[in-house]
Amino acid sequence: MKMLLDASPGNIHRFTSNARRTGIVMIVIGLIGILLPNLVSLTINTLIGGLFLLSAVVLASIAWLSEARSLIMWLKPVVLLALGLLILFHPAVILSVIGLLLALYFLFDGFAGIALARELKPANGWRFMMFDGVLSFALGIVVMLNWPMGASWIIGLLIGVSFLFDGIALYAISRRMEPVATQ
Repeated sequence: MKMLLDASPGNIHRFTSNARRTGIVMIVIGLIGILLPNLVSLTINTLIGGLFLLSAVVLASIAWLSEARSLIMWLKPVVLLALGLLILFHPAVILSVIGLLLALYFLFDGFAGIALARELKPANGWRFMMFDGVLSFALGIVVMLNWPMGASWIIGLLIGVSFLFDGIALYAISRRMEPVATQ
């Protein structure tokens, strides 16, 4: 896999058409996150808790069906069950941990966006990606400063803002690079 984007006309055409569709989807998802931040946060929490519980049931059924007499076979399902129940019944604790992980995500996402913008420069639209990278990095700092108290609502809001601007940046880049793709 190459580290940099190949600027051949065929690759640019594929990138612009995919970036436009992806940008529109990301804008819609971002708006949902901005308008319903608590719902997004609780949905993420419920999804994670549900996956842990489902994994516990699957692993416990394998242990049961294989007539495991070893406690080791039952250790992982019991731990996953306990974690799943903790996640579902104590969302504030889990959301604060997710908030910290989200801050790290935004910091790395910002760094990656800035690096990509530098790679795209001087192509049309590189400034949109730079703005997106700087915004994501700033969001990471905002989450770190409001952690852990604001984690429950800020998670959904910041995911929404980040996805909205990711979508705007992708859509804008696809529109600005369109003349290059048709050459």
